Amino acid sequence: QMEDPIQLKEEGNKYFQANDYEKALQSYTQALKLNKDKALQAVLYRNRAACFLKKEEYAKAASDASRAIDINASDIKALYRRSQALEKLGKLDQAFKDAQKCATIEPRNKNFQETLRRLGANIQEKVNAGGALRIQFSTDSRVQKMFEILLDENSEKEKREKAANNLIVLGREEAGAERIFQNNGVNLLLQLIETKNPELILAAVRTFSGMCTGHKARATAILHYLGIDSICMWMSVDNEEISLAVCNLLQTIIDCLLGQGKEEHHGKEEAVVLDTKKDLKMITMRLLDMLVSKRVSGQGRDRALNLLNKNIPRKDLKDHDNSRSIFVIDNGLKKILKVVGQIPEMPDCLPLTENTQLTASVLLNKLYDDLRCDPERDNYRIICEEYIKSKIDPQDMDKTLHAVQIVSGVLQGPFDLGNKLLGMKGVMEMMVALCGSEREIDQLVAVEALIHASTKLSRATFIISNGVNLLKEIYKKTKNEKIKIRALVGLCKLGSAGGTDYGLRQFAEGSTEKLARQCRKWLCNTTIDARTRKWAVEGMSYLTLDADVKDDFVEDEPALKAMFDLAKTSDKTILYSVASALVNCTNSYDTKELVPELVQLAKFSKQHVPEEHPKDKKDFVVKRVKRLLKAGVVSALACMVKADSAILTDQTKELIARVFLALCEDPKDRGTIVAQGGGKALIPLAVEGTDVGKIKASHALAKIAAISNPDIAFPGERVYEVVRPLVSLLNTERDGLQNYEALLGLTNFSGRSDKLRLKIIKEKALPDIENYMFENHDQLRQAATECMCNLVVNKEVQERFVADGNDRLKLVVLLCGEDDEKVQVAAAGALAMLTAAQKKLCSKMTQVTTQWLEILQRLCLHDNMEVQHRGLVIAFNLISADKELAKKLVESELLEILTYVGKQEDHPKKQHVINVARDCLTRCMDYGLIKPFSQA
Repeated sequence: QMEDPIQLKEEGNKYFQANDYEKALQSYTQALKLNKDKALQAVLYRNRAACFLKKEEYAKAASDASRAIDINASDIKALYRRSQALEKLGKLDQAFKDAQKCATIEPRNKNFQETLRRLGANIQEKVNAGGALRIQFSTDSRVQKMFEILLDENSEKEKREKAANNLIVLGREEAGAERIFQNNGVNLLLQLIETKNPELILAAVRTFSGMCTGHKARATAILHYLGIDSICMWMSVDNEEISLAVCNLLQTIIDCLLGQGKEEHHGKEEAVVLDTKKDLKMITMRLLDMLVSKRVSGQGRDRALNLLNKNIPRKDLKDHDNSRSIFVIDNGLKKILKVVGQIPEMPDCLPLTENTQLTASVLLNKLYDDLRCDPERDNYRIICEEYIKSKIDPQDMDKTLHAVQIVSGVLQGPFDLGNKLLGMKGVMEMMVALCGSEREIDQLVAVEALIHASTKLSRATFIISNGVNLLKEIYKKTKNEKIKIRALVGLCKLGSAGGTDYGLRQFAEGSTEKLARQCRKWLCNTTIDARTRKWAVEGMSYLTLDADVKDDFVEDEPALKAMFDLAKTSDKTILYSVASALVNCTNSYDTKELVPELVQLAKFSKQHVPEEHPKDKKDFVVKRVKRLLKAGVVSALACMVKADSAILTDQTKELIARVFLALCEDPKDRGTIVAQGGGKALIPLAVEGTDVGKIKASHALAKIAAISNPDIAFPGERVYEVVRPLVSLLNTERDGLQNYEALLGLTNFSGRSDKLRLKIIKEKALPDIENYMFENHDQLRQAATECMCNLVVNKEVQERFVADGNDRLKLVVLLCGEDDEKVQVAAAGALAMLTAAQKKLCSKMTQVTTQWLEILQRLCLHDNMEVQHRGLVIAFNLISADKELAKKLVESELLEILTYVGKQEDHPKKQHVINVARDCLTRCMDYGLIKPFSQA
């Protein structure tokens, strides 16, 4: 008889394979008696459970499987065997839970998925039949009731809506999500989707999103239960709300698979490592397939592109792993190129929205930027070149058109790569030739490609010599508005490629105003499609370089409002063009200061010297700003700021920030800007974007914060978000005006609440504020001192003054002796609060400088009643702090000053000053240092 449990287990396995379950049971039981190892014990129990299942002794099978699970909660074989046993015993709810745990651990196991479906169907059948299982299964009758209402077609609409909202809320809570998940909720939610009722579909999808958030195992199980094909199919529907909700669900699942967001721990089964790479690849491949499927709606295609844009390129370039981008380039670059190569006017075009192709260009750019070395970039370029070559066919003009459209799309993405593609043999010549074609579609595609190719002057030079005359001819002869407007923009773009309006006037042959009037007409013509009107906006972004044009434009309120309405659409080019036009109209672009000596030298050598146009002078700019504000420019800018990051580029953010700063110039306009949402819109601009853009936005915030009530300008928690941008301006690299207005804003904030003071301290602003208190510039020194006056109310700031080894208190005392009254008021206020709060500072004040007494006496005799009052409060604090210190003051000339002020007749305007002086004398009498006049 064997005594080795491992050998006995092996023997039992042989009997089991030979279908001799009785002998197998004997071997496993004997092994259990001899075994002391926990892991082996679990294996033996689950093997015995398998034998009992074969012998149809289900209660014993469930019991042994439970013993194995007690040892190892993740024992998937034991869980599945217990599920089988419980199902046979009629305990379907418990069997479903075990099967669900199995599916969570091994989401790809088809056997587990099939078991779940079978059990779910059986449970639902019994629940619907009103059997006794209803109470046993439903661990949460509230959840069950919601599903009953939602699945009952005869339920009242109001009840259905309430049940749907309650379900969504429950799905967002961890306990609620788990109850739904464990009680056949996934299957029931799927039934809601299958009703094809939009409201029920939205409720189900949003509940799934809540259930997946922050729970990798549950998200993985739901992904496999629903299937990526079904999810992508729902996202492809031509219903914007449903498509967006499904997109959010898929993003939530992706976040979980990537380990992003809030990750929680949910018991022992969470210790199982889930392999997410295959799932992520599966999702990526399906999204790429969506791009070229004719069954996918334009909205669905946009969702797929947005998900790829958000999740494929690296978030941080310091992370060296760009394998996701490489995978997409190798498996899907040609599919993305097919999207950018679509021509909406042609019959075989895929369903697109106005944003689809631009979003695809953005994806091309992000993928290209994510590459780490030249070989990777060469591979990207070769794939593009091969795909374009495959489309060029002299015998098939339609295919060739697609090739040109692809180049045009790449030029809107990775521009450097687009330039290289333009260098391919025959591409530029083909574009110029198409401009001269009789077919309007050829002209349309070729003109757009020329426009995108002329973004840089080096490339524009080639086009100027080859295509300008063609564009002029097209503009003059064509009757097709779509082509005409594009030809105009092409001429404008080429003319302004040098960055001035000089070339623009040349191309317009001196009639920029005439061209601008035509552009404004197109802008206001709502019968023209939005895509064509977009080009009118781009045309105005170039034409407003001309001072006469911009002045006329802001007078045309319908054209302005039409442009603002277009700015609300999610289009990268429109946002940039609107922002550019507004920068031109407000003159908020950078200008080089002309050195008079160099101007004279240039004139002497008969060189062209650009002169300021009369309508670019300050008075005209101010009038244009007022007109823009009246037309509702702030609301339009606030709407633009809310656009998706893939559409709102850093360059556009900078332009918007420049416009906001110009609008905030006049303090009288800042209230209007705040009322129309400008304060809220500036916060993200100050945090993200180019360095210049962040500085401009921060400066605009500082202008608002300096004079506005923070509770109104930045209500709620928003005010705390403004502190960091203001602190960022306290930098020697910023100019004096930016420093000054930031200090004014922080002064305003620090006077509101201690919570705001703590936020300013947390942002490490104190050292900078102290440095500006040393400034030679009177206004900066005054603003910094006023800010410190408000901050000293905070105990942490007081402790910094009490600490040894610093000159902070000395600086404040010396500032009290300044000739500048405003600095004196602020410094004396700070010193009064410090000496009132910290007795240690009273004695320390007498040690930091020998001038302390002279300065104090000057404060107490000051002509400015506010300064005098603060000086007397400081004297009172010193006297109250220590008798010896009081004696020192009584022995000085300060006693005469206090007596002189205290003996003055009562007067309403200066009573507060007289009262403090009398309090000082009373305290000295309490010490016995002086006697009342009658006793003297």
